Amino acid sequence: MTIDLNTIQAAKVVDARAMSCPGPLLEAKKSIAAVKVGEVLEIWSGDANTKNDMPRWCEKVGHEFLGALPGEGYERLFILRKK
Repeated sequence: MTIDLNTIQAAKVVDARAMSCPGPLLEAKKSIAAVKVGEVLEIWSGDANTKNDMPRWCEKVGHEFLGALPGEGYERLFILRKK
């Protein structure tokens, strides 16, 4: 099943555009607790490395990285909380 990221309603959006690596990842780690299992956390990141780091972190801790969409000068990354 393919998920249309444009239609996702995130339970929480974290703006980490001004942070360099590992700031956006640390914000995701802190913020995932604010969403319920089955809900989506959206991270905005201006750091190009975040797009590579976030899927690895999600796999490591048991969440699902749904993908990323380009914003204007940043990426919108979507994480589904699984546990």
